[in-house]
Amino acid sequence: MDDNNRNLILATVLSFLVILVWYTVFAPTPPEPAPNQPDATISQDLAGGVATPAADTTTATGGADLGTEAGNTDPTATADRVEIQSPSLSGSISLAGGRIDDLLLREYRETQDDGSPLVRLLSPTAPSADQQIATTGAKPYYAVYGWMPAAGTDPALVPGPATAWQVESGERLAPGQPVTLVWDNGAGQIFRRVFELDDHYLFTVTQSLENTGDSAFAAAPYGIIARHGYPDTQNFFVLHEGLVGMHDGELIEQDYDDISDLEPIDREGRAELFDVAENGWIGFTDKYWMTTLAPAPGQSFTAVAKYAEGVDIYQTEARFPLETAAPGATVSASSYLFAGAKEWEVINSYQETPGIQRFVDSIDWGWFYFLTKPIFRVLHWLHGMIGNMGWSIIALTFILKLIVFPLARKSYVSMAKMKELQPQMEALKERTGDDRAKFQKEMMALYKSEKVNPAAGCLPVLLQIPIFFSLYKVIFVTIELRHAPWIGWITDLSAPDPSSLLNLFGMLPFDAPAQGTLLHSLSLPVLAILLGISMWLQQKLNPAPTDPAQKMIFAWMPWVFMFMLGGFASGLVLYWITNNVITIVQQYTIMSMHGSRPDLFGNIKSSMPSRPKKGDK
Repeated sequence: MDDNNRNLILATVLSFLVILVWYTVFAPTPPEPAPNQPDATISQDLAGGVATPAADTTTATGGADLGTEAGNTDPTATADRVEIQSPSLSGSISLAGGRIDDLLLREYRETQDDGSPLVRLLSPTAPSADQQIATTGAKPYYAVYGWMPAAGTDPALVPGPATAWQVESGERLAPGQPVTLVWDNGAGQIFRRVFELDDHYLFTVTQSLENTGDSAFAAAPYGIIARHGYPDTQNFFVLHEGLVGMHDGELIEQDYDDISDLEPIDREGRAELFDVAENGWIGFTDKYWMTTLAPAPGQSFTAVAKYAEGVDIYQTEARFPLETAAPGATVSASSYLFAGAKEWEVINSYQETPGIQRFVDSIDWGWFYFLTKPIFRVLHWLHGMIGNMGWSIIALTFILKLIVFPLARKSYVSMAKMKELQPQMEALKERTGDDRAKFQKEMMALYKSEKVNPAAGCLPVLLQIPIFFSLYKVIFVTIELRHAPWIGWITDLSAPDPSSLLNLFGMLPFDAPAQGTLLHSLSLPVLAILLGISMWLQQKLNPAPTDPAQKMIFAWMPWVFMFMLGGFASGLVLYWITNNVITIVQQYTIMSMHGSRPDLFGNIKSSMPSRPKKGDK
């Protein structure tokens, strides 16, 4: 077996094994049905809101547990609400605690059907009568703010998650239309909370304390994001869902299982604290959506990850230093709340202004971030120029092939030279006979004298592996690919090709197997068939090996890949088909220019089983 075939087999088998392991180990499991929504009186931990244990004299270290105030009546069910309306968001703020607990993403629907419900991001603990149908099945998920009293101060003198706020100004929260809530504790302190909203997903929340009393008053503001119950996640190994944050330049990522397994600490239960000196943010991320607390840049605070074990509540907090208001003075603290879709362009703009450090890293770029980030940037730019994500993927493939072209050219030139050396190799075999060591030694000397690299043939294939994984990550995690159409029946490049050979691609009167299932992968969508054909044609650029085992591997490889990749995202399969077509053209052209034109049709003919001639036995 010559080294050219050996290297090609090695590269092909290695690629096959890597993708097979990837598909077998990391393939997403079908999501489990969402459990029924908890009862409005899920627990005393949330019926009454957030309890605020005393802070120490310098900062808020006591913590805030959702709901250790007694009572089984949830005030959010009957409280008045302030409407939220913007080009990107709709929902409301409950005056019970002044919490943002009702939020829909106006630009995104659950499915591609026109009548599909809008994506719901935040949900109340106890929906009002007109919310019950809209929030059916949604687990409580919300942001709430408050103040922790200084040591020795009555907790009733500061507002908590169940406090009944009043609207001081503003009829609804909208871009350019802030809303101010007010609460008077009756003891000389007036608390205000001002909500502002931009055109996308960023809330600015300013909490202030006006002291009209005769003595100084100290308290520490905080913000909390809470999720009831284990969220409905994708359960995909390579996708991070759970806690995400930034701690002075260090990325924080914890899965929900990691949060629930935290070690108990004094007065905090299961929690972990991160002291942030200047820049940070913390929250929860899903595949496409995120809710994050982001104090103003330069603001020190304590970021907290917490799990309330008895009531199954996941919680992140941003606790600010203690503020002391002298008589007649007012103190305030401002922070940001991101609640929306993880659109790269929007998140990147918030990284620039107001300066949320490394905010784009809230997108799960994965292990190959040094490839996924630039690949996405180029794809995003191409989409802005072309306007269609499918054609943008094809254009991206051309760019990637252009980048690796010098290596590919060197490989194909080496393959052409290897073909030229075949007569000398055959003569070398006859001369050395069964002396394998002598044959290897003289063969390497021949390669050296002719300046041929026998390993060059597999380098382009090996280089495709990290590029393939990186593009797979981009297509899987970025919302820009969600429901992105290409042509015809390909209406979502982040999902598998919905067509199927089993129903003759829609000509027969029954549906194809459900996407994401093994049967769908085996049902041969159109793109999978095109992939198999392109791999088969690429293989036929070289003569079939004479060894029967090698010949069988080569014969089956394209069709194994065809079945295996049928369930992958159609955008990824489109990339691979385009890559194969470009490779065929490159290899044929370059080898022809160096006097070794591949006999494509001859190789195809020779691989076909031949009929015995008449008279043969």
